[in-house]
Amino acid sequence: MVSLKNPILPLRILLAIVGVVIIFLGFNVGFGGIKTLGWQGPTDFVEVVDTSAFRTQDSHFRFLGGVWLGIGFVFLAGAFALQRLRNVLIVLCGVIFVGGIARLSGLDFRTLFSLSVLPSLVAELFLFPLLGYWISRSGKVHN
Repeated sequence: MVSLKNPILPLRILLAIVGVVIIFLGFNVGFGGIKTLGWQGPTDFVEVVDTSAFRTQDSHFRFLGGVWLGIGFVFLAGAFALQRLRNVLIVLCGVIFVGGIARLSGLDFRTLFSLSVLPSLVAELFLFPLLGYWISRSGKVHN
């Protein structure tokens, strides 16, 4: 049961969960590249026909995975230092929303609305903006 003495506790718990999930995803791509470490399913979905181009793109994917990993660490830290990281967390929620908008640019609605992508898309376009709003409304709390 959530204590009424600390109404920010549910937000802190959610931030910790979001942080851990993003860290998991960041490690999967950051250290596994395009093929990933396989933590979310099979890794045999790509065939390399140009090794040099693949290595270049793989390096870019690893970088993006590392950025995602770092974002996860910030959300996790926000669970413990909400007051200090409030503005950063709000901005990151907005950045994740922009990422969700960018997904739409592929115009592949069959993929976007598949069970493999739709939960992420819903989180990016709806849940993270709501989380950012909740963070902004949470008021100042002593950490």
